Amino acid sequence: MHYESLIFDIDGTLWDSRELVARGYNRALRAEGLDHLCVNAEQLKALFGKTMTDIADILLAEIPVGERYALMERCMDSENRLLEEDPCHMGYPLVKETLEKLARNHRLFIVSNSQCGYPELTIQKLGLTGLIRGHLCFGDTGTSKGQTLLRLMQEHEITSCAYIGDTQGDLDACEEAGIPFIFAAYGFGNPSHWEAKIDKISDLLEL
Repeated sequence: MHYESLIFDIDGTLWDSRELVARGYNRALRAEGLDHLCVNAEQLKALFGKTMTDIADILLAEIPVGERYALMERCMDSENRLLEEDPCHMGYPLVKETLEKLARNHRLFIVSNSQCGYPELTIQKLGLTGLIRGHLCFGDTGTSKGQTLLRLMQEHEITSCAYIGDTQGDLDACEEAGIPFIFAAYGFGNPSHWEAKIDKISDLLEL
């Protein structure tokens, strides 16, 4: 199979940021006296792939809706600051090397359900500057990942592509956007089906 463009998820596909994200959230929660709402990496595993508002509804359910999303914004700001400070040695093996080779024959993009700033930090920390042609996230669009995919495809005039992700939510987004889903089986999820499966990111070179 050959696609002109490849679009990547971030968490569970390019790196495993759960521990660092938990630290970022918890720093903000403790600063506001909400230690009892602190999270750990295992709790986040089932939540990655959801939109930030969905995650807030689960993790911060006891906070009134009028305050919940503002608190989530502060948690995400804390997370981004920690990402900027940390060397972020959490990329999966051979991510940069694989994308360097893929970029010779494909345009590479990122679509994530993350907050604004997160894709840029991912690209910077993984050394992917110059390899990723464009990116969009939930923070940019406020829409479903499927609609975010469609917007990216329209903006970059993408007509042939596949999405590489690891969760049922990623599969659902691909079906909404009408594009093939390649399952990163080393990630966090267990989608019901896929067009193709990889057990490590370098498998994309053979695929």
